[in-house]
Amino acid sequence: MYKIKFGTDGWRAIIAKDYTVENVARVAAATADFILKSNPTPSIALGFDCRFGGNMFAETIIHVMYSKGVKVIFYDKICTTPMLSLACNEYKADIGVMVTASHNPPPYNGYKLKSSFGGPTPPSQVQEVEDRIPDIYSYEEVSLKKIESKGFLEYKDFRAIYLNRVRSYFDLNAINNSKLKLGYNAMFGSGQSIVPDILPKAIHFNCEWNPNFNHIAPEPIPGNLKDFSEFLKSKGDIDFSFVNDGDADRIALMDRRGNYIDAHMIILMLIYILHKDKGMSGKVVVAFSVSPKIKKMCEAFSLPIEVTRIGFKYIAEIIQEGGVLVGGEESGGISVAGHIPERDGIWDALIVIDYLARTGKTLEQFIEDINGVVGAFSYGRNDLKLTEEKKQAILKYCETTDIKSLADIPVELTETIDGFKYHLEGERVLMIRASGTEPVLRVYCQAESNEKVKDVLDKVCSFLQTI
Repeated sequence: MYKIKFGTDGWRAIIAKDYTVENVARVAAATADFILKSNPTPSIALGFDCRFGGNMFAETIIHVMYSKGVKVIFYDKICTTPMLSLACNEYKADIGVMVTASHNPPPYNGYKLKSSFGGPTPPSQVQEVEDRIPDIYSYEEVSLKKIESKGFLEYKDFRAIYLNRVRSYFDLNAINNSKLKLGYNAMFGSGQSIVPDILPKAIHFNCEWNPNFNHIAPEPIPGNLKDFSEFLKSKGDIDFSFVNDGDADRIALMDRRGNYIDAHMIILMLIYILHKDKGMSGKVVVAFSVSPKIKKMCEAFSLPIEVTRIGFKYIAEIIQEGGVLVGGEESGGISVAGHIPERDGIWDALIVIDYLARTGKTLEQFIEDINGVVGAFSYGRNDLKLTEEKKQAILKYCETTDIKSLADIPVELTETIDGFKYHLEGERVLMIRASGTEPVLRVYCQAESNEKVKDVLDKVCSFLQTI
């Protein structure tokens, strides 16, 4: 029997191998049992993204929920995860289920859980759902029309709800009539279902349905964005571009020369805009893998900061306590005050676009302002695809060794909140951590330039391979 486990952000597996109708039914049954224990007449909000079989797997979930007596509020078109989270909050559903594998490679699909407050389900509750997964779950398939007629299926337009929220918060007329020339890359993901309506004058790139994602994982990292970078470089006049992952909860930016701008800088931008421009205050909450430059800005602006384990669900728990200005992670998932406690790559981009449109600053000038506060820096990541034996050997080395240097680079301080973070000389940082959703060891580096980041990563990754 295949054991279903939730990683840092849901259950993910390869379609037709482990991600099957039978296994989705098992997870759906556990989800139903979890919410039925506290509400005899519960409901779920349900959506799916651009992945292969999304609608089919969603219908499986509907059948299971009907068999358990759980009502489904369903959007039957391509949906972003933030749309689903907002709808879950709007309709006060007991839980939200999003059929998505987010940024994973094309063969994957997945299952994310959301809470009625509009953000990720707390880890303890996710664990409870996982603990309830049966070995097998059988159910009777009936027509969706019958389920609807019985009152256990209701179709709602999650897209319209999200669009209305955006229009109520942002002056889209001012943005769309500004001098800014904008670009958008959906990476063939679900952002294509909404961004062209929000920003109709933007250049829309990879905004068509392609469940194979052109053979590239829809993760907005430099290696996956070479085509977009070349396009921007060739145009040379697109002031600001943003990129979303497969379910549009993550973000990356690119400038007019096709240079990549990562989540660390975006978090700094959002803190700067919300605090310095809009006069808002609150705690900043970031995952362990985020640059120490965030802490430096918080100190400059007298804002409290808290560091969590990696996984937005840990950040969301703190957001629920109230008083959080920005919550973000290295992978590009960022939540801001004034919106649902959820990562939302489209909303984040609109905050920066709105700021540039209002102030008349260029993206480059804004980055100079940020660097004036925290100092210029670069951040990079290598993903080492290793055998499980090699991966475990490296992790054991990190766990049991008092490391004074890595690849002959002196280590000044070590932190182990979630993974291994080594503070090097000259405000450089190196971090090693195993992925929670893929067979990968991630190696991160912060240094003063792209060249130095590459130099440190090359040296350390070569060293790790010898362990």
